Amino acid sequence: MVPSATRRGPRPTREELAAAADRTIPDVIAPGLDVLFVGINPGLWSAATGWHFARPGNRFWPALHRGGFTPRQLHPSEQGELLDCGLGITNMVARASARADELTADELLAGADLLTAKVARYRPRWVAVVGVTAYRIGFTRPKAAFGPQPELLAGARLWVLPNPSGLNAHFTVATLGGAFAELRAATTAG
Repeated sequence: MVPSATRRGPRPTREELAAAADRTIPDVIAPGLDVLFVGINPGLWSAATGWHFARPGNRFWPALHRGGFTPRQLHPSEQGELLDCGLGITNMVARASARADELTADELLAGADLLTAKVARYRPRWVAVVGVTAYRIGFTRPKAAFGPQPELLAGARLWVLPNPSGLNAHFTVATLGGAFAELRAATTAG
């Protein structure tokens, strides 16, 4: 039976969300992407639906559109359309949790190693990590800031964006859109 959460309209039930803990969801990825966006890990809503950044209140999809990456705001269920735009999504840590702060430093370090191997395999031009704290821990860069990073990741240029989770109250949809637009400008400049 297909859970109600895998259809576009209905919300996952409390039971479906609880059952989604520790699940993984497939990457949206292909060789030679322009940008591979890297979430911290799937939330329970994403794991219940199978869609990245699926929880209502997550600002990834509006920021992606406002930043100029997509011609219209996509619904998480339309994530496969990203490939036609030269974009993809993966996560630092594959297992779903209610909050990113439930992850251990060891999980983020191991996730950074897996991400590096994935980038070496798929060869995106840019890698954009959405979450500076996860980036700092996973890549042992405690002073890393938002924006372009000085090092490459398996040959790809590297950028750190703010976490678009609704739990990150420091950024609005407009400021997130501006941060995504800075990355978009860099990707079109070279």
